[in-house]
Amino acid sequence: MPSRCRDGHVCRPDAWPHRPPGGGGHERAGEGGATMLRSFVIKSGRRQGAGLSVGMAHHLVLTVLTNLLLGLGLGVAGGLLGIGGGLIAIPILGYLYGMDQHLAQGTALVMIAPNVLIGFLRYHQRHPVHLRSVATLCAVAMASTYVAARFAAGLDADHLRTAFAWFLIVLAVYFASQLRDRPHPEPAAAHPEPGAPRAMPPAAIALLGIASGGMSGIFTVGGGLVVVPALVTLFGMSQTRAQGMALALVVPGSLIALATYAHAGHVSWGTGIPLALGGMASVSWGVALAHRFSPMRLRLVFCAVLVGAAAAMLVEGA
Repeated sequence: MPSRCRDGHVCRPDAWPHRPPGGGGHERAGEGGATMLRSFVIKSGRRQGAGLSVGMAHHLVLTVLTNLLLGLGLGVAGGLLGIGGGLIAIPILGYLYGMDQHLAQGTALVMIAPNVLIGFLRYHQRHPVHLRSVATLCAVAMASTYVAARFAAGLDADHLRTAFAWFLIVLAVYFASQLRDRPHPEPAAAHPEPGAPRAMPPAAIALLGIASGGMSGIFTVGGGLVVVPALVTLFGMSQTRAQGMALALVVPGSLIALATYAHAGHVSWGTGIPLALGGMASVSWGVALAHRFSPMRLRLVFCAVLVGAAAAMLVEGA
């Protein structure tokens, strides 16, 4: 007949053969239930943790693939327009990832720096540029880029975005007026030789380098946008030759601007590196496409991209 413990519970000695002497069976049973509960909770937590890890891995892979595909598209656009892709990347980064203007510009520079180098080499293969003029432009632009980038890093992000948008609108209006005034492509005599930049006076080279470097440092992509219209309208270059020259000028400025923004902490490397890899793979396609377009069509595309990017940035800041 089972005996009763002091607290009134039935205690069966044969219920727990491993019960130590003097211990109640119900005490061991309670400990066993607690152990099973703890084991269940731990296993459930491990399963949930594994599920979270798998979900995070899937999210990471999807994000990287999205950035790679985005970089592919931006590389084509940058090669087509001779701007490295940053003009389009900046508003997209702000819209998709909620980056402020400083972070979007710094992250875009991770993609711009290698893209403009590859784009320049591809343009140079088709339209060799006067490297001495490019070297002079680069030297002046590098100094002004550094000063402008240090100045831009301390500006209000919203004001910087608005100023950048209006800058793009002014450029678009300028290009549209050129299309209206000169509806026909320039004759071949206007740019008969690869060494056309030799005709640029030293003072013009210095001023163009200062303007390009300043815009590149403040807006990260403004340098090429200044050089292209200046070379086309003031020195009679073709659109494609001017875009190649602009890319050559932007290469050192983009590297300096990237270093400056990175030092200030305005770069998301996890986003910028996949963008750069995608852009490096596709920028040559954009260069080839640019040489299939007529000058008129290429300028129309340029104007449309300027207006679209400016509108997106103004809407984002509203």
